[in-house]
Amino acid sequence: MDPTAPLPTLPPAHDLSPWALFLQADPVVKGVMLLLVLASIACWTVIIEKLATLRRLRREARELGAMAAGERVPTTLPERADLAAAALRAGVPEWRAGQGGKETDGEYRARLDGAMRKGVAQALKPAASGLQLLATTGSVAPFVGLFGTVWGIMNSFSGIAASNDTSLSVVAPGIAEALFATAIGLVAAIPAVIAYNRLGASLATLRAEALEAASDLAARLARNAAPSGLTEARPRLRPAE
Repeated sequence: MDPTAPLPTLPPAHDLSPWALFLQADPVVKGVMLLLVLASIACWTVIIEKLATLRRLRREARELGAMAAGERVPTTLPERADLAAAALRAGVPEWRAGQGGKETDGEYRARLDGAMRKGVAQALKPAASGLQLLATTGSVAPFVGLFGTVWGIMNSFSGIAASNDTSLSVVAPGIAEALFATAIGLVAAIPAVIAYNRLGASLATLRAEALEAASDLAARLARNAAPSGLTEARPRLRPAE
């Protein structure tokens, strides 16, 4: 071996960082990656907003429960917009109307109970918005990422056939770019599925507690005659969240 001969040059090492894999990917795979990243950002936005909403609704449900367990029956409609106010605005008009001449005590109580539960249910309905996005992302994102992977592997095999080179240095970058799409799909889907299950269960539990408190409040109202001086106040609704 000639010591003066130049050393063979090694092929340049490929950059397999996430950013480099994205830049080197096929345009279709890039589009899949961008779609999954946007879906992940949207899901995290929904998750953070729902956590704040749940915290507020738990506080309002406790206030409704405290009102139902209290000794004093409210004599005015509150101006705030929360679960207790929604229950009172729905039930107080029925309470003021009083029990009909042919209406039994049970029917009167059921009328109040139905009105208050409906008011609380309507107030809780906006809290469920956005959960469909979590469910859709959790079920679809892995398959979207898999589509990007299949497309990338097809392009990689096409490049191998064109170059007639099956060495690992030629195969690895294309396969890594393709598999990166599946990884992004899983990163988007796993938090979405976990959040959907946890948030859905929390909302169901909170809904049951709030409706039970509304029923207790309706039972309290049914046992008391509406005062003649009861006034209604125009509610000031909070901005939509």
